[in-house]
Amino acid sequence: MFSLALFLAFQVGSAFADSKLDKTIAPLIGIDYKYGGTTTKGFDCSGFTGYVFNELGIDLPRSSRDLFSWEKSKKIAEDDLRAGDLVFFNTSGSGVSHVGIYVGNNKFAHAASKGVTITSLDENYYSKRYLGARRILGDETYKKIAKEIEVEEAAVAVQE
Repeated sequence: MFSLALFLAFQVGSAFADSKLDKTIAPLIGIDYKYGGTTTKGFDCSGFTGYVFNELGIDLPRSSRDLFSWEKSKKIAEDDLRAGDLVFFNTSGSGVSHVGIYVGNNKFAHAASKGVTITSLDENYYSKRYLGARRILGDETYKKIAKEIEVEEAAVAVQE
């Protein structure tokens, strides 16, 4: 478990390490992909996303399409992404079909065909299919799950 946390911290950068979100995602890295999966026996993308947020006390709609259009979410620009935001992709050719959790440093955690992993938004496959992002964590909830340094960085960014 410690080695997974170190791996995740290395993958996403020190600003994300040791947050509640990190500690929730880290032990899930490497779990197999399973269509319709919502448990640690196997996840699909929205099952993984829902599991992580459920562990943080937040219930989400089940499908990536429903998450994308959820009235409780706020559309945000890619330049404004912060840890915990949801990122969406068209991997099927017919609209929203994949979701991941932004973890910082231009990377996101998601359940892909190779299992739960961390991927760069710059990776060619995903950058071509990126549809947008949604924020579901209000500022108070964000403060509870993010490491203090992230909260300070977000406050500085707002002031600039």
